Amino acid sequence: MVTFDAPSREACTVKRPRTNTPLQALALMNDVQYVEAARHLATRVMREGGATPEEKAEFAFRLVTSRRPNGRERDVLLSAYQTHLDDYRSNTEAAEALVSAGDSPAAEGLDPVEQAAWTMVSTLVLNLDETVTKG
Repeated sequence: MVTFDAPSREACTVKRPRTNTPLQALALMNDVQYVEAARHLATRVMREGGATPEEKAEFAFRLVTSRRPNGRERDVLLSAYQTHLDDYRSNTEAAEALVSAGDSPAAEGLDPVEQAAWTMVSTLVLNLDETVTKG
């Protein structure tokens, strides 16, 4: 919890300071628990998010932030999705490794390449400042 500037449990803290450091982003994007959480969000996006990438991107963003993405935010998510989809199509082993990260089993019946791409988009959404910090 030191990475997230959490107080020690030795003393009471009335209010935690608001911080955002590069180490926090590194943990949120690479720790296996966060990758697994992003993978499960991606599974939900693929199953419940709609038929088109636009609908899925909006669903993921709205689910996490409780608001609709603006045009620029939607474009960034869709661009990231397409980039990762192209990358994972050329490296299916990496896609399969990503969707099997963590202790929970990989979702059955989903294309691992598409799920890996949505996992990376989910990682972006989960790492947004408005998602990580309260305020």
